[in-house]
Amino acid sequence: MPFTAWWSRVDAQTLRADAAAALLGAVVVIPQGIAFATLAGLPPQYGLYCAMVPTAVAALFGSSWHAVTGPTNAVSLFVLATVSPLAAPGSPQYVSHVLTLAFLSGAIMLALGLLRLGRLVNFVSHTVVLGFTAGAATLIVASQLGNFFGVPIAPGSAFVATLRQFVEALPDVQPFVVATGAVTLAAGLLCRRLAPRLPYMIVALVAGGVAAWGFDAWFGAERTGIRTLGALPGAMPPLSAPQLSADAVKALLGAALGVTVLSLTEAMSIARAIALRSGQRLDANQEFVGQGLANLAASFFSGYPVSASFNRSALAYEAGARTPLAAALSAPMLAALLLFVGPLLAHLPVAAMAALLFMVAGGLVDLRAMRAVWRASRSESAVMWLTFAATLAMNLEVAVLAGVTLSLLAYLNRTSRPQIRAMAPDPRHRERRFAPVAQGLAECPQLKIVAVEGSLYFGAVDHFESHMDTLREVAREQRHLLVLARNVNFVDLAGAEALAREARTRRAAGGALWIQGLRQPAEDVMRRSGALEEIGPEHVWREKREAIAHVFERLDRAVCARCRARIFEECGRLAPPV
Repeated sequence: MPFTAWWSRVDAQTLRADAAAALLGAVVVIPQGIAFATLAGLPPQYGLYCAMVPTAVAALFGSSWHAVTGPTNAVSLFVLATVSPLAAPGSPQYVSHVLTLAFLSGAIMLALGLLRLGRLVNFVSHTVVLGFTAGAATLIVASQLGNFFGVPIAPGSAFVATLRQFVEALPDVQPFVVATGAVTLAAGLLCRRLAPRLPYMIVALVAGGVAAWGFDAWFGAERTGIRTLGALPGAMPPLSAPQLSADAVKALLGAALGVTVLSLTEAMSIARAIALRSGQRLDANQEFVGQGLANLAASFFSGYPVSASFNRSALAYEAGARTPLAAALSAPMLAALLLFVGPLLAHLPVAAMAALLFMVAGGLVDLRAMRAVWRASRSESAVMWLTFAATLAMNLEVAVLAGVTLSLLAYLNRTSRPQIRAMAPDPRHRERRFAPVAQGLAECPQLKIVAVEGSLYFGAVDHFESHMDTLREVAREQRHLLVLARNVNFVDLAGAEALAREARTRRAAGGALWIQGLRQPAEDVMRRSGALEEIGPEHVWREKREAIAHVFERLDRAVCARCRARIFEECGRLAPPV
């Protein structure tokens, strides 16, 4: 019962903020729900039903404070694409299949959450979320260009196609529609700046509605061309039941797996994007449970598969929602709006809704964090911008998967090249700490000392062995090798075998391999693989001082007699160089 963790935070102040955010969410989901249900091949009211019981269930049983679950564009398209081959869209059989699809996908999500597989979302990095958020904000703006400027743009068009249609339609821009949107936008921005305690989004909608009413009254509705939401259905969600026959389950199980991946990817990406702004720590397993229960609820309350909505989640955050109660309250508020205030909402200008979403999109782009990534890492910047581009060019869930893949590739590229630096004692330091030879320090002519920083696993073995080959080629007289392994985080079987091969090669050349500071888990792997026995347990040391003292006793004294470096403390016991 995750709601017990945040219920103590609810007081009069948070309740007012949550109620204001809930009201806005209920208003915004009306046109979205109708549009998405139509996109899914269902009667319009099904999109509104998805924003009632499933939304409340996800809010109460999920972990995100701001994610709002309901009908979404991507899931609606997927439903139409997968179910329409089985039945005619809008038919009773089609509706039955959709209910079954919601049940099956919900059951799979719930099972994944209960099995604690939410850790899979840890592969969605902070950089991917930044790029995804900026891309999604851009898509929000693009999707509302037609509504804000009063020009026809085909719904569901790709980003580039949307821009092309918008440019072609510029001569047909409706000035009164633009003026309505501009009044809404200006009112919202001014209210947020001058009166931050007021619910600026509601103020903006009221201002936009009054402006549209004034334009229509003064110039006439035929001349202004201001579209409104229109008549709304007022029915409450009736109970329903999924068809769970063997044939139905067999026909829809593959689609249910697809919906699960799509819905969870979208929901977790959105929840993480909002959590990044709010500072909340998410419980991915609980979020899986919440999404699963929401989809199960949709199958029993005349809905269809749902996920977190970027528009509504961002709207809740920007509107000042404090707890998940904002999403839970939006469900009864939506029902009340449809039952009692439906005739008034029918006159709400579409351009005002578009302006509201423009403000939401503007608050999503974290330019400061994006600049920090740009300055800090070239590879992370590439991942961020490629994720941003993929979000514009592909579906949101595909863009996230592309970003995750790029992040993993960048990570593998980094870890496959552990840093290997030549080291020597620094005589300028009282304790003669080791420092990079690149700082101008002298080396022992018989002993090469290198620090390995990273993991020695199968992907890094080639880089390690290539470096060792180079050392033996350019420093033939340094037959002994001491590896400082304190910063070696992990050694797998391939890494252990690489160290054993290096030990054999050094031994054959009259030298030896020595290892200092090996961590216990890595040492255990080497012991079980037999590599430690081949290297020799007496060649593995915990402390540098002990390792140097042991190696020093095995150096060729004839070479030591001619050496002028004398970099070790033990060298002080030797006679002056010849």
